[in-house]
Amino acid sequence: MLSSAPDLKEHAAGGLAKPATYSTPCREYKSRHLVSSRSSIVLKGMSVAPAFSTSDRLPFIVCSPKDGDSGRRAGWAICLGLFLKRIMDIVLSTIVLVLHWPLLLVIAIAIKLESPGPVIYPSLRVGKKGRRFVCYKFRTMVSGADELKDNLRRLNQRRGPFFKIADDPRVTRLGRFLRKYSLDELPQFWNVLKGDMSLVGPRPHPLDDVERYSPWHHGRLDVKPGLTGLWQVTARANPSFETCMVLDLGYIRSWSLLLDCRILMMTIPAVLAGEG
Repeated sequence: MLSSAPDLKEHAAGGLAKPATYSTPCREYKSRHLVSSRSSIVLKGMSVAPAFSTSDRLPFIVCSPKDGDSGRRAGWAICLGLFLKRIMDIVLSTIVLVLHWPLLLVIAIAIKLESPGPVIYPSLRVGKKGRRFVCYKFRTMVSGADELKDNLRRLNQRRGPFFKIADDPRVTRLGRFLRKYSLDELPQFWNVLKGDMSLVGPRPHPLDDVERYSPWHHGRLDVKPGLTGLWQVTARANPSFETCMVLDLGYIRSWSLLLDCRILMMTIPAVLAGEG
């Protein structure tokens, strides 16, 4: 049955007398459907996991009371799955980089011709277990854009540590096109090949965003960050940081190669539709 955040809070705070399951379609996610200030209470008392509707194949978030060790995967199965996930990362990233090198070259030349500054924007991000790494992107902003970020925070249209402005004055004309179709993120396939990232996982956040995390947010750092993830294909337009966290933690808890493949398949039409 559908449940709003207040319902979940009441059950989590008061204790559950009998098993129950709550699911909310990701397409209907609004901030009022999620726990804003007490998400940790829900996560401590309940399991949060993504699932897919059999009728319309839309992803759902399923919350259910934790039941001890039941449902946990055997250690060998997890190790095998992670090994196969890494193989998939290497194979697919190599294919993309080899087949798309002409496109990468064209984009690099266009960026250089449009505005002064480097072609690649190296951004310091936080990865698995808090390890810092350089995340590569095509530059989509004017040179020195990072220095202007603090002055623009009052215009932030996201809630929580997220920072995003719809008409960011720092973004170049070419940069808007690259972002629209996620072409600026093509260099991150190199990060995947290096092992800094995976094809699927929580998106890596900048250092200043991570510094604004609440304690329970750090759970998303238990896995490698990804090029795409459950939040990107289901609730990207939602401004709530809590939505992102619930989806990321749900993905981590119920991870499987099948789930990764489904997310990848959902990413393709999203990219082609220019939802970046």
